[in-house]
Amino acid sequence: MTLHHLVIADIVRRALHEDLGQGYDITTDSLIPADHRGKAVMRTRQDGVLAGLEAAFAAFHMLDKTLKITAHAKDGENLAAGQDILSVEGLSRSILTGERTALNFMTHLSGIATQTRAYVEAVKGTKARITCTRKTLPGLRTLQKYAIRRGGGQNHRFGLGDAVLIKDNHIALAGGIDIALEAARKNAGHMLKIELEVDTLEQLEDALQYKFDVVLLDNMAPDMLRQAVTLVDGRILTEASGGVTLDTVRAIAETGVDMISVGALTHSVTALDIGLDVS
Repeated sequence: MTLHHLVIADIVRRALHEDLGQGYDITTDSLIPADHRGKAVMRTRQDGVLAGLEAAFAAFHMLDKTLKITAHAKDGENLAAGQDILSVEGLSRSILTGERTALNFMTHLSGIATQTRAYVEAVKGTKARITCTRKTLPGLRTLQKYAIRRGGGQNHRFGLGDAVLIKDNHIALAGGIDIALEAARKNAGHMLKIELEVDTLEQLEDALQYKFDVVLLDNMAPDMLRQAVTLVDGRILTEASGGVTLDTVRAIAETGVDMISVGALTHSVTALDIGLDVS
């Protein structure tokens, strides 16, 4: 699945506007003649998975449509340290002014794709699928969720209107699981899934009396998750969530859950080390 260019353009335009708040690049414009031409190569300095190529292209082309950009890799591809990702030729001012914005997208999104791939590989051989959450950086959700897919993961909700997700605070304010589920079923319509969060086996047993589509098993240890999967017995999808790490994800997957959601894939991921060198 690829992103529409208009979506990418909107996000990249805001990033460039943020960097060019005064309307110019005072360093580059002061040091580099307007007609100077050059070439630069973007390459990774460590192994990883590529994501964000189109955002980098857009950053350069929004500044200067005459720049010639050539891709040497593609999103979702495994990269080896030292591998070229893209090259850009043209006016040197345009290259230098766009460098940081292009790299910001590439390093961050490739970091997400790389971490996601590690989780996907960690659960290989089980039926569990790795998915993201809504714990994303404001304004970057679409691109971050795109990077999740490039890493081999799946997407959870993009926004509050995509599905019903009844959590503990909803249950408390609604007056109970039965009332919450009844109200959700009444208002959701036939096209929306309903997911319910539980954190005890007693809650799960109570909830299974009612009709819904997915159960979110929150912060349960593997033994409890295994019991929960047995209780559900394939009637609905099961999703494990809460404090999942690379050290724990395999044990969680082996309990038989269908999905494992990991907020850390987007809210605290480490950027992949990528640089741009001029020649």
